[in-house]
Amino acid sequence: MRGKVKCGRAGLAARPRQNPEDRLNRDFLSQSVKPCRPATPDPCVSEIVDLRALEARLPRGARLLGIDLGTKTVGLALSDPGRMIASPMQTLKRGKFSRDAEEIARIITEQGVGGFVIGLPVNMDGSEGPRCQSARAFARNLARHFGLPVALWDERLSTAAVTRTLIAADASRTRRAELVDKMAAAYILQGALDRLRESGTLG
Repeated sequence: MRGKVKCGRAGLAARPRQNPEDRLNRDFLSQSVKPCRPATPDPCVSEIVDLRALEARLPRGARLLGIDLGTKTVGLALSDPGRMIASPMQTLKRGKFSRDAEEIARIITEQGVGGFVIGLPVNMDGSEGPRCQSARAFARNLARHFGLPVALWDERLSTAAVTRTLIAADASRTRRAELVDKMAAAYILQGALDRLRESGTLG
């Protein structure tokens, strides 16, 4: 004779914890991400362009790689071939540019990347500090190394917005540290994609 099934808490299957990364992806797709404005392109390097010029230079079906540049890490996000949706991809430990470029080169080849959107950490008053200089230098290096167009995007509040969403999704401090950089890259890239769609450049 089969034993009775317990109906107490011990007999109930535990509810699976919600994946904070899935929660954040849904939040991004349910609302338009609108950073303050596109960052000013660098006039000294032809490959650093505004968003419209970036889109015009991309072949049909080419993806965009979004980059959130930190002092110790590089968050990466990837668009779909239709350049409508940004998805978090991975976080690199930042080293020498040559080493970072090796991993980015692999992604370009495997994923069909045709250009980059790099977050520009502008201050809240619109001024630029040392972190902006570092981001612009990284953008110039990317453009020269790969010969692909690069657009800069104002990333003010991106990390704060991502952190709030992760906290709302009940992500632990450790888990937030693992996700925040690539999620911030997705936030930056999605903002650029939304701007292109609003301006009628996409589609």
